Amino acid sequence: MNTHRTRIKICGLTREADVDAAAQAGADAVGFVLYDKSPRHVTPERAAELARRLPPFVTPVLLFVNASPEHIQSGCRAVPNALVQFHGDESPADCLAAGRPFLRAARIPAGAAGHAFDLLKYAEDHSSAMAILLDAHVEGYGGGGQTFDWTAFPWSHPLLNASSRLVLSGGLTPANVIDGIRCVRPWAVDVSSGVEVSKGIKSPALMNAFVAAVRAADEHPSRLP
Repeated sequence: MNTHRTRIKICGLTREADVDAAAQAGADAVGFVLYDKSPRHVTPERAAELARRLPPFVTPVLLFVNASPEHIQSGCRAVPNALVQFHGDESPADCLAAGRPFLRAARIPAGAAGHAFDLLKYAEDHSSAMAILLDAHVEGYGGGGQTFDWTAFPWSHPLLNASSRLVLSGGLTPANVIDGIRCVRPWAVDVSSGVEVSKGIKSPALMNAFVAAVRAADEHPSRLP
């Protein structure tokens, strides 16, 4: 019997209705983008308004890209129960300086270049992160709807298996998330553009379909390689 329940984060929420729908669909976490160059950007104050709608045990996550310490602290004060996600060029010291539990995004190049990305070293360098979030390297730091080559890394390696808290992201949709789970076997998955009708506007139907696909992968471990 498969005992692993893949956790689900839905990122880039901007509206009350989408926060409510994500929680009702079964998301374990929701992400708010505090990066002003993103079309999904919200202010710390807006993130706080949206996060207050979350029921217990649904975790808010604040996404930062090369933010100043002051901006990070402003977000953390506004949403004091949030995790922090670093999605830019932050060093391990930068991440630790925030003084909050954090996720660290690994921006993996597409195609053959992805195989040259030293994910083992990256995981070691960011060993203090709660999780390493695997995303495709796109201009604009994420949310581009692109996948990376899921076969590029030895997922059975002790640093890269599910117990090491990998979060699979980058171009996931209801149609491909089962394949991603089968290949990577992550602790969690993270979706943004794959459940949108336009940038920052989520579809309740797509969110429900995404969650259903993840649960289908969990329920049929014999179909996983």
